[in-house]
Amino acid sequence: MILRSVSRGRIRKALSGFYYVDVDGTTLTCRARGKFRQEGRSPLVGDWVEVRETGPGEGMVWEIHPRRNAFDRPAAANIDQLVVVASAAIPVTDPFLIDRVSAIAALKNCDVAVCVNKCDLEPGDELAAIYRQAGFPVVLTSAETGEGTEELAGLLRNRISAFTGNSGVGKSSLLNAIQPDFSLRVAAVSEKLGRGKHTTRHVELYRLDCGAEVIDTPGFSSFDAQELDLELKERLPECFAEFRPYLDDCRFVGCSHTREKGCAVLKAVRSGEIPSSRHGSYVRLYHELKDLRAWSVPRR
Repeated sequence: MILRSVSRGRIRKALSGFYYVDVDGTTLTCRARGKFRQEGRSPLVGDWVEVRETGPGEGMVWEIHPRRNAFDRPAAANIDQLVVVASAAIPVTDPFLIDRVSAIAALKNCDVAVCVNKCDLEPGDELAAIYRQAGFPVVLTSAETGEGTEELAGLLRNRISAFTGNSGVGKSSLLNAIQPDFSLRVAAVSEKLGRGKHTTRHVELYRLDCGAEVIDTPGFSSFDAQELDLELKERLPECFAEFRPYLDDCRFVGCSHTREKGCAVLKAVRSGEIPSSRHGSYVRLYHELKDLRAWSVPRR
């Protein structure tokens, strides 16, 4: 194999062991060096990489540059924000799913915006109010009517965003509404099952005319227990941003903020300063994580 010129580019798509790298507007179809597998590493969509050309339009991913962050699922790196698409219509989104994703994002230095879609069918005001109070950017949209899509485009502009949400909430439909020629396949929602079929088969980084770059991913099931790790266990309270002003005011050091007397977080929940559903999600995550031990965490 003859290695030719060396270039820097960003991986825009990964599929079946091939990495599609954008180098100054030209796409190189690349394989990855064997050393990455030996080191237990993989290139990810969103990575800045050094590539070496091996032939016309082909190359080898030679080095991976330092990342801002990386997610196991979706397999993506250097994400500025997660856009959690939710719905108060079929399929109704469980707030715990939003809270779980937002806690993982906070741990990984990734912003979160909440998009309540299908507001033409069900306004979703209560769901939106929870996350506005918690300090998240929130937009109400309808992919069907176009309501709120300009505001959503503004949240995406000049950032790399990953769309996530349970199947059928309209992630791909929203992207098509923002840019009509986007042409992602959209699956119909099964009223019987209350969910849609997965239409996104791989992770890919797309450019939009509004100046945004977006990663479209499969649904919430992608954020599984692999992301619930020891670091999240140790830092869980601070991953709920609205808890932070109260964390140093608890009566006892090491307060779990679940049921202790003199807990400033619980006091804020009772007074309505922290949404009760957010605290409920925190407690649920706390119990999922509390028995996690180093020996039980798979090596990556």
